[in-house]
Amino acid sequence: MTPAIAIVGMACRYPDANSPQELWENALTQRRAFRRIPPERLSLSDYFSEDLNTPDAIYSSQAALITNYEFDRVSFRIVGSTYRSADLTHWLALEVAANALADAGFKNGEGLPKETTGVLLGNTLTGEMSRANTLRLRWPYVRRTVANLLSQKGMNDSEKQSFLLELETQFKAPFTEIGEESLAGNLSNTIAGRICNYFDLKGGGYAVDGACSSSLLAITQACSGLISGDLDVALAGGVDISIDPFELVGFAKVRALAPDEMRIYDQRSAGFIPGEGCGFVVLMTYETAIAERKPIYGVIRGWGISSDGHGGLTRPEVEGQRFAIQRAYRRAGFGIDSIGYFEGHGTGTVVGDATELAVLSSSRQNTEGNPENSQAIIGSIKANIGHTKAAAGIAGFIKATMALHHQILPPTTGCQTPAETLQQENAPLKILKKGQLWPEKLPLRAAVSAMGFGGINSHVVIEGASTIRRQDLTSEEETLLSSYQDRELLLFSATTVEDLSQKIDHLLTFTFQLSLAEIGDLAAELAKNIDDKLPLRAAIITRNPQELTQQLKILKNYLENPHTKDLNSENIFVSSFKEGRQKIKIGFLFPGQAAPVYSNGNLWEHRFFAIAALYKQAELPIIDKKSTVLAQPAIITASLAGLDILQKLGITAKVAVGHSVGELCALHWAGVYSQESLIKLAKIRGQIMANVGELTGTMASIGSDQETVQTLIAGQNVVIAGLNSPQQTIISGAINAVNQVVEKAKNQGIKAIILPVSQAFHSPLMKDAIAPFNDYLAKETFSSLQKSVISTVTGSELEPDQNISSLLLQQLTDPVRFTEAITIANQNIDLWIEVGPVQILNRLVGNF
Repeated sequence: MTPAIAIVGMACRYPDANSPQELWENALTQRRAFRRIPPERLSLSDYFSEDLNTPDAIYSSQAALITNYEFDRVSFRIVGSTYRSADLTHWLALEVAANALADAGFKNGEGLPKETTGVLLGNTLTGEMSRANTLRLRWPYVRRTVANLLSQKGMNDSEKQSFLLELETQFKAPFTEIGEESLAGNLSNTIAGRICNYFDLKGGGYAVDGACSSSLLAITQACSGLISGDLDVALAGGVDISIDPFELVGFAKVRALAPDEMRIYDQRSAGFIPGEGCGFVVLMTYETAIAERKPIYGVIRGWGISSDGHGGLTRPEVEGQRFAIQRAYRRAGFGIDSIGYFEGHGTGTVVGDATELAVLSSSRQNTEGNPENSQAIIGSIKANIGHTKAAAGIAGFIKATMALHHQILPPTTGCQTPAETLQQENAPLKILKKGQLWPEKLPLRAAVSAMGFGGINSHVVIEGASTIRRQDLTSEEETLLSSYQDRELLLFSATTVEDLSQKIDHLLTFTFQLSLAEIGDLAAELAKNIDDKLPLRAAIITRNPQELTQQLKILKNYLENPHTKDLNSENIFVSSFKEGRQKIKIGFLFPGQAAPVYSNGNLWEHRFFAIAALYKQAELPIIDKKSTVLAQPAIITASLAGLDILQKLGITAKVAVGHSVGELCALHWAGVYSQESLIKLAKIRGQIMANVGELTGTMASIGSDQETVQTLIAGQNVVIAGLNSPQQTIISGAINAVNQVVEKAKNQGIKAIILPVSQAFHSPLMKDAIAPFNDYLAKETFSSLQKSVISTVTGSELEPDQNISSLLLQQLTDPVRFTEAITIANQNIDLWIEVGPVQILNRLVGNF
């Protein structure tokens, strides 16, 4: 019979997450809690070294930490002496356990079958305070060592005794005096015992130590106890607060720590960033939970544990992990092929991630599952909160349960370039860059893995409790899923330079202490406090606290010594409006075919749902990016995405200029045709042009003016195809002829480059495209221009009643008159905004 264990209560406390809901929201937003380790937790000046071979040192300076936590001992009726005698892990676990019971409807333990309620707690080494406190009892050794050294230095007995007494007082001061409750307060097993003691539970309470697998092992043991009938209610979870030299130096020596960023299932995975926290779930048999009308988050269907045998104590093994997985699905009664989401162990270590991906991938490949379920999503909460070791498995378990409860596949945080295993054709696993509603055809099933030192493996399978499938995301969920970005924009307003400088000084007092996530919090707070009436504005685009701190210092130096540095290269921008804020006249620039080509919206799709829908509508073909069949509709779609963003930001323009194919977008902006018509137009145009002059023509960029280039091309089957700037002219024509012009230019010391294009655009070689394109345009209806467009076909402003078909046909063979168009437009424009991926226009506009 397939086991059914109901999850009826949950609670947790992790970095940036004081509840399962906050942990879940952090997963959806890809919020990352990593920060520089503060001196009150570990003195980096004592332990940090970039040299990996330095004895007793660490090479990583980051951790994910619980901040502003204070145990309310008064509410729990804990006397001061007891509180001070116990490691903080005891109190954190007690509080989270109480919250989990309350969530299950057992507030203050009321209603619990106390004789058959057990506590199973994952923990290793208690906590860092317990280890630190043992230093007090090592004073005799320290005293002897120091006394011997003082004697060697010639200090007399009286001086030595006085010095040692003073040293003893200072040495012992940070550590609680050992008393009758110290032993019980600093053991691992008594954490579970304390919870049983507080709630008067008699079903059994003990610690499970399976290193980083501890808390998930605790869940498996709880399930076994419930199935056997030994328990009616189980409180299972884990706690770990161990950011201290013993563990950190140990992990550093096996090269398990990430030297900089933590990446999981990534080609550049190099280790983990440590974290801390606590989580608990309340479990009952499904039948009992239904009978007692308990709310059910999810149902545990299977679990399995195994060891790696001869594989080794610290190195993960494929065979050992596979045994745990096989046992879990044998118990569950269904196959691993039906799992839609895997909450992996995902520590970010090279060997660990590779082993886990190999096991899960091969396990799914060896099944005959439904083809629709051939790919499952994989992720790890460690990318958000760090590796919380003994409390890691329960964190992943809570996240996976919340995913099933909300019926949302969460995004994979911390994976920039997926491992090769994930990119293979027909790969059984994949990452998800942006969370999405759980597909209706995909079973509501997830699995959680955890592995630990000593070669211990665990795997738990969970099923969703609801039989009703959701059809839509809420607006709040859409906002959460759209909020991720890898850069933050910090805005400043001030009356004077001195005022801005003071604001910078204030920020510099704490920015180095911020977490990655708190950079976003700071950006939001600064944006709320912007005053549009103030004349001085500044902005910083930044990635992390270290970069921001450096940028603030650069900005402050600039304010004190203007024009000493190119701020734009540092992503710092300053503007001053001496006469007060004025309305800026804006122009839109739309790129041509030299712009980058992408078949999807990349990060924009994360931020704006409309852009994801736009790219889905565009149905861009996945072919060579140099092909005009893809390039033209892809660049047009990117520009449409840019327009959508500008519209959402309330940014409008007085005029538009489109470079080559970009003019199609400019005409859309001016109201000539709809978004749907534009995408179709770009596709047809690209397909027609791809079939004309292929392999016979090419283009080149000549670094000189029009007159010089006219001389160079004289007598050749080459024409001027583009006037981009006074010192950049584009030529187009037969391949051999263009190559000869390029060589001739180079011989005269003129920079000349063959462009990576498939045809000789904007030349007579495109004339065969006119007839088929005209046939298409003849069927279309165009509206009059509603806004001002300066054409790069005519080099002048278009009239409202412009013949659009004639213009677009002329564009096929005529040169791009960008120089003329932008010169006219510049007369009334203060600021140009490049719409879409427009690196080329950065250079072009910079010449004017």
